[in-house]
Amino acid sequence: MINSNVFDYINVMDKAADASWTRNEIIANNIANIDTPGYKRQDLNFESELERALGHSRYKTMDKKVADIKDKHLEARVVNDYSGFSYRTDKNNVDVDTENVLLAANQLKYQGLMAGLKHEFQTISAVTRSS
Repeated sequence: MINSNVFDYINVMDKAADASWTRNEIIANNIANIDTPGYKRQDLNFESELERALGHSRYKTMDKKVADIKDKHLEARVVNDYSGFSYRTDKNNVDVDTENVLLAANQLKYQGLMAGLKHEFQTISAVTRSS
């Protein structure tokens, strides 16, 4: 059997795309709760989990770091963002303008991840056809 790590980057990008999709849902929920007294905005901590997983060993190549990432290392959690902060009297800390900017940025990230995944699969397809 051929030992190949061809899907290592694809697996990480897939997890990142899932996290981005989940973040879209979280941001939509934040916007939906903009008038809910006491509601605290939520976010996903995926990037910090990915950074932690990749930074585990300084002396490895990026390929080796990505190959060593296991799915359990990339379990993003929903967190209350700035839970102690509120500039409104009703203790809600959601700002619609900020949420809309974050939503647009996250959608661009998701589209980039989808384009990257498409490119990876096209590369695999081209290599297998030429073999």
